[in-house]
Amino acid sequence: MHDDTVERTTDGAGRLQDLTFEEIRKLNPAAKHRLRQFQDEKVPTLREAVVESMHHNLTIYFDVKGHANQAVDALKQLYQEFPQLYNSSIVCSFMPEVVYKMRQADRNVVTALTHRPWQLSHLGDGTPRFSSSWKHFLYMVMDVILDWSLHSFLWRLCGVSAFLIQKNFVSQDYVRHWSARGIQVVAWTVNTFAEKSYYESILDCSYMTDSLVEDCHPHY
Repeated sequence: MHDDTVERTTDGAGRLQDLTFEEIRKLNPAAKHRLRQFQDEKVPTLREAVVESMHHNLTIYFDVKGHANQAVDALKQLYQEFPQLYNSSIVCSFMPEVVYKMRQADRNVVTALTHRPWQLSHLGDGTPRFSSSWKHFLYMVMDVILDWSLHSFLWRLCGVSAFLIQKNFVSQDYVRHWSARGIQVVAWTVNTFAEKSYYESILDCSYMTDSLVEDCHPHY
């Protein structure tokens, strides 16, 4: 599940942390799909999602949101069960701890760091996370330190092959910066035809999108 709540991506309501897996399993993750052509889908287990993705020869991004130790253990078991994942998937996270531990557990797994500048102090639309001035300032300082750390040494310490960056912060210089270090830039989330054309023809950069057939609202 992507969000802290289930309203945006399912026909249910409530906070994810308040629901059991059995309750989540009953939700329809396709209820609000923009193409409106899927009926009675069920939220899959991680293994079920992997099997289905491999059946369609899809590249899988394991986007880990937290719980580093548990996530690494679960993913390590998946890679052992399905060795083909080594050539068709990537483990990524906003949390360097997750990526570092994944590489420690299995150095053959392809990994990436995910980043959005000012992510600690601001929401994706630019709204401050905190109403308290001192707390907002403190987290802005932490944002500066995090950004510097990711670009100066954490990428090498974590042994990543790619850097997933929010699309508004990608430029030709940025792509060249990482390319010189042997790192592939992947932008997220590129949702309009104009943006896709720019990334393909000008930046020559990979990107993630919510749809291949139509323009979508931006998602941060």
